Amino acid sequence: MKVILSVEPVRFPLTGIGRYTYELALRLQQSPDITDLQYFAGRRFLPALPTAADSSGTGYGFKRAVQKNFLAIEAYRLLMPFLRKQALKAHGDFLYHSPNYYLPPFKGRSVATFHDLSPFTWAHCHAPQMARYLQKELSVTVARADALITDSHYTRHELATFFNWPLERIHAVPLASSPEFYPRSPEVLTGALARHGLEPGGYSLFVGTIEPRKNIETLLDAYSRLPMALRTRWPLILTGYHGWANEAIHQRLDSARQEGWARYLGFVPGDDLPLLFAGARLFAFPSLYEGFGLPVLEAMSSGVPVVCSNSSSLPEVAGDAALMCEPMDVEQLTAHLQRGLEDQAWREQARAMGIARAAGFSWERCAEQTLEVYKKVSQGR
Repeated sequence: MKVILSVEPVRFPLTGIGRYTYELALRLQQSPDITDLQYFAGRRFLPALPTAADSSGTGYGFKRAVQKNFLAIEAYRLLMPFLRKQALKAHGDFLYHSPNYYLPPFKGRSVATFHDLSPFTWAHCHAPQMARYLQKELSVTVARADALITDSHYTRHELATFFNWPLERIHAVPLASSPEFYPRSPEVLTGALARHGLEPGGYSLFVGTIEPRKNIETLLDAYSRLPMALRTRWPLILTGYHGWANEAIHQRLDSARQEGWARYLGFVPGDDLPLLFAGARLFAFPSLYEGFGLPVLEAMSSGVPVVCSNSSSLPEVAGDAALMCEPMDVEQLTAHLQRGLEDQAWREQARAMGIARAAGFSWERCAEQTLEVYKKVSQGR
């Protein structure tokens, strides 16, 4: 097979989609089933697989400004498909895979990965102009695609129902945690964590974009109900991309920081993130809606007990290894957090079960199942 893989998501900030794209590309380039693998980003082919920088670079602030401008977004939406079509016109004998929703006009067969349906079902959690852009573009993708990939069975069924798409043409291919997420001794962690003012086993952790869909205000509500001695002994540490519609969240975080029981680190460099996971006493993730929930898997791989919500796809990831509750149930979430911090017998059980659970997911399996989708599409099935 000859494959074009869009690697545009491999950039700062390296979110879950960027990580998925990068890990998939690494495995696909080793596959004997692919005779020619081309990387595509923007409107050009790249000579090699890019890596994500730990800093934003000079163009990042400009890009963020453009995303807030309706006319700029519309101009981009109308112009880029034409430019991409021109760049791809001589490659109709390839299969094109977009791991990030968008499919350009393309003569050959094409596959797109839908990670969730938040632009449609949680549109209020996106900037209005971006929600409109995503709704238009993703609807076009559904019309163009020969097959779709999702990260979970939950999203597979949600996608089929929402767009009235044949379920047999949508394939659930689970993600995985990367090899650098594994348990580590306190001695290994001390230096890296000290840079962030932390100690091994001395904090609870949340990792994710700071946005309403992650349900951070409910997490803060639940954590604030814990005894103050518990909160100050194991403060809640949050890290992730700054996000949007989060003014109230940051106000709450500032108040909690002043009280000494919560702190937002901002976006942590990729090399530090696995160490931050491995050093946590507890991972908390009460998200309202996820297409997969990669941070939960990364925490379990790191040997860290998990408390999370039972919403959307998260039960598929956590299985029986985590304490789960309804995302808005503050009282139950508080009880789970307290147990997760104090109940040593449960913690040891959760650590062992989480490591075993995470071992059932791998990027190799993700790549193998993705290749199976390519083969079916190439054969017209």
